[in-house]
Amino acid sequence: MAVPEKILREVDTLRQQIEHHNRLYHSQDAPEIPDADFDALLRRLEELEIKHELLNEASPSQRVGGEALAGFTQVRHEIAMLSLNKVFGEADLQSFETRLKKRLETEARIQYSCEPKVDGIAVSLLYTDGELKRAATRGDGVTGEDITHNVRTIGSIPLQLKPKKKNTVVEIRGEIFLDKNGFKKLNETSEKEGGKIFVNPRNTAAGAIRQLDPKKAAKIPLKMYCYSVGLVEGIKLPKTLSEIFTLIEKWGLPVNPDRSVGKGVDACLKYCLELQAKRNDLSYEIDGAVLKVDDLQLQLQLGTNARSPRWAMAYKFPAEEKSTTVLDVEFQVGRTGTITPVARLEPVFVGGVTVSNTTLHNMDEIERLGLRIGDRVIVRRAGDVIPKVVKVIPHEGSKKIGRKPISIPQMCPACASAVVKDGDVLYRCSGGIICPAQRKESIKHFASRSAMDIEGLGNKLIELLVDKEIITSVADIYTLSPGQLASLERMGEKSAANIVAAIHRSKRTSLPRFLFALGIREVGEATALQLATHFGILESIIAADLDSLVQVSDVGPIMAEHIRIFFSNSDNVALIKELQAGGVTWAILEASRDDSAKPLLGETYVLTGTLEQMPRSEAKAKLIALGAKVAGSVSKNTSCVVAGPGAGSKLTKAEELNIKILDEGEFIVHLDDLMT
Repeated sequence: MAVPEKILREVDTLRQQIEHHNRLYHSQDAPEIPDADFDALLRRLEELEIKHELLNEASPSQRVGGEALAGFTQVRHEIAMLSLNKVFGEADLQSFETRLKKRLETEARIQYSCEPKVDGIAVSLLYTDGELKRAATRGDGVTGEDITHNVRTIGSIPLQLKPKKKNTVVEIRGEIFLDKNGFKKLNETSEKEGGKIFVNPRNTAAGAIRQLDPKKAAKIPLKMYCYSVGLVEGIKLPKTLSEIFTLIEKWGLPVNPDRSVGKGVDACLKYCLELQAKRNDLSYEIDGAVLKVDDLQLQLQLGTNARSPRWAMAYKFPAEEKSTTVLDVEFQVGRTGTITPVARLEPVFVGGVTVSNTTLHNMDEIERLGLRIGDRVIVRRAGDVIPKVVKVIPHEGSKKIGRKPISIPQMCPACASAVVKDGDVLYRCSGGIICPAQRKESIKHFASRSAMDIEGLGNKLIELLVDKEIITSVADIYTLSPGQLASLERMGEKSAANIVAAIHRSKRTSLPRFLFALGIREVGEATALQLATHFGILESIIAADLDSLVQVSDVGPIMAEHIRIFFSNSDNVALIKELQAGGVTWAILEASRDDSAKPLLGETYVLTGTLEQMPRSEAKAKLIALGAKVAGSVSKNTSCVVAGPGAGSKLTKAEELNIKILDEGEFIVHLDDLMT
């Protein structure tokens, strides 16, 4: 039976009214009607849709969320979602514009579109014929996750563009976030209901957008600001990004009201400084500004690097600082026995996260700060940088009462062994393998993928085995039986058998892996490889004196001393013999002290970005084995830069210096050619 035209018109009107009020409420914080009136409109729409079978995915009545999903579907972006390079001040900004003008061969002032860098989650919205068909996370820039089920619950995102256009495809890109007020109300409600307290807006938004249950996601008041378009078909776009903002706003999509347009780098700097000044007054969290060449044709001319556009830049604000109180200072024992002071702080929200503790690095740093327990301090955190105590707020008069001095403990907090000074700054536990703190970390390191690679013997299981005193050293790993493991909580017979099989497989290893697994101070994978290829057999390394050790490439006097101390310790040598008696073995290498035949001798390589097929440590080790030096920065002496996804300023500098650049695939082929 046909639905009466009158009903169809009412349903269409209700949908438009509800979307209008959704935008006012969620995007502009300016509702025109009370919540009760809005609820009445929604109830009437739901009633008509059910009665006349008019439900569809584009209706605002469907925002509450459907059934939970079993997992996420992978989505490949039609056009890659690139990351942005960063600048941190006026000089960097000037360099950015200089590079643009040089590439464009012009001295004319460039017009920029400027907007706040919202601290959220980058997403892509795909509209087909005006209706939202898919939403996806940025992921690695090429492949993301399908989050359509959650995005449909966000009130500021229209399920249908206006006006609705047939035979069109529009991909909208933007940032989903949780504003300050929404975050505050969410925690207030959660606290009243006895739920968990959320740590910070960004993590809460990220967790919500990746919920498998859309009903749970719908409870988080997420918002979105759109910042660009991707794939567009069937629609003629304007010539500038600023005009695109105006266009997508007319379509009903939310855009940032704090955006601007300016000519020349001075206008950009002015915008950034003004935005920074009002940062705390904004209703949402930001960590900088985004500056983009406004002219779309110029964007095309400038093109992109491996993972970032040349025509855009993120201007990062200086570190955010807040004050708090040092409640206590505890001392932690690291894998190698290093004693590190850690400040326990009165929780403070700074730089996008709630900080309740931070390392103080060493006693010299405590002395430099003049820090005492009970002091009021300034804590700084920028982006993903570890929070840091940067200053003690001076105390006056009676405020000094109750402050307690901080002293290095005489005995190890974990095993009560004597604490000894190591060099000018560091202190260490002298207990070694008998120290519970070092024991757990030593065994974790030994079993890790880059070391003995014992699959299934993870950190939690190792901690449990040590806590139950089933193992007290790495040698005990090779005495474990399926029965011992199967007796543990949540460990079945099949899992236990698999782990014992993995332990057995690990017995056949290589000398470089074994050396690295021992956890000798400062001996990483690359140095372990150098030692193994230089001496050939372990006995020669154990017997080597300092003069012999410093002959190894990249081994200096300090590292040589660490190696010598390790192998001079009779307990360490006894442990190695116990491991060998337990079946750990490796092929004998032919010692090679002649570097002259190495094909990359004298060349310097720089690795930047993420290597997805080969771990960076493995790439570095192979380069060193071929004679190359691996540096951390690009200079005119650099021979080649290997750039993976996320490569930034190092890649840019390599391009400016006309240095050879290889992507990961080309690099692997290059290594294969050299090693065959």
